[in-house]
Amino acid sequence: MTKLIRIELAKRGVACTAELLEKEAPRTSAAVWEALAAGPAGGDAQHAKYARNEVYTIVPRFGPRIGQENPTVTPIPGDVCYFDFHGGMLDASFKDDQGIDAEAGGIDLAIFYGRNNLLLNGDVGWVPGNVFASIVDGLDAMATACHDVWRSGSVGERLVYSRIE
Repeated sequence: MTKLIRIELAKRGVACTAELLEKEAPRTSAAVWEALAAGPAGGDAQHAKYARNEVYTIVPRFGPRIGQENPTVTPIPGDVCYFDFHGGMLDASFKDDQGIDAEAGGIDLAIFYGRNNLLLNGDVGWVPGNVFASIVDGLDAMATACHDVWRSGSVGERLVYSRIE
């Protein structure tokens, strides 16, 4: 049975539906699905500085260490990615701002809403993400809202992931 998740920009009231890619990324999909069993997960929405058309949130670490699975450095519109950032990969001021423990790091859950993305970070180089889901409904409205996060700002916006049962 296909597993679906809902991804919402809460302040803007816009949501989309994504299908988990259980065949391509079974460990990542299972970890996210299990984490969402306890209820929605999310946090402050951030628009990427480097990747281009990406909105993400950092959530507390969950599940096992997965490593790379269905990795990409060139996500396409509709890709939903998982990044496992250990404490040393995140800028100290960002960790302080986000309330992330310096040693634990966090899990970055990101959506890509436009073309020509490149996961290259000036501090650490290539940052492959695990593509674990694909947006199957609502991408156009979400892309418009994500672009507004870029143009108008992310203050007060939350990116929230939840199961669709």
